[in-house]
Amino acid sequence: MDDYNPFSLCFKYDIIYEMKYINHSNYNCAADLKTLPRLIAVAGHYGSGKTTVAVNMAMHFAQNGERAAIADFDIVNPYFRTADARGELERVGVHCVIPQFANTNVDIPTLSGEIYSLFSDKNGNNPYERVIFDVGGDDGAVALSAYREHFYREPYELIYVVSMYRPMTADPVSAASLLREIERKSGLTAASVVNNSSLGDETTAETVAASEEYARRVCELTDLPLCFTSALDTVGYTGENVFVMHNYTKRYF
Repeated sequence: MDDYNPFSLCFKYDIIYEMKYINHSNYNCAADLKTLPRLIAVAGHYGSGKTTVAVNMAMHFAQNGERAAIADFDIVNPYFRTADARGELERVGVHCVIPQFANTNVDIPTLSGEIYSLFSDKNGNNPYERVIFDVGGDDGAVALSAYREHFYREPYELIYVVSMYRPMTADPVSAASLLREIERKSGLTAASVVNNSSLGDETTAETVAASEEYARRVCELTDLPLCFTSALDTVGYTGENVFVMHNYTKRYF
């Protein structure tokens, strides 16, 4: 077992961040997202920040001139949903496929049949240059498995989002084990890791930098490259291969 035990406590913040327009085309994005395939599934354990990553990736592609779409596969957790950012996403031209009854008092939203339109047809035609799938934890991985045959027909990338500051992924061994579970349940194979280690409103450039060795070890254990390290625009992190984000969604951790 690794020696990592950075923060075993769960830091909670009952905060809804101000929704404001951020132009990602003006960001100094050191991460090279252009090399990613058309289909991008963003997965991770609960509280890893995968929805924030997925939403910001969709915003980035749209604001850099690509026809982008995002599909929300979070059918269980009502607190971290792409639906929260729908207005901002549609404002820049991102097509949103949101579960029926998301952000309502219905306990379990259902996935839309429109998801099938996001995949290429038998002739290889598709209306979107980038499609981001926001996969909600283990249950989202199970839902994703229903579409695995469509993923197999064209290039895709399953990105695994990790955070050193979440209890279930606080050490690299646990993080690697959870990835294998997501792969087993989804039927898809991960291609890269995103380090989104965050302490919510208490995140600083130093706390992100402190997670670099953790991320390196996760990549080593999973035999996957680091796609990028992500950090909010309020943090001021300037490390290598960084994807600067804005928080468009409700955040409690």
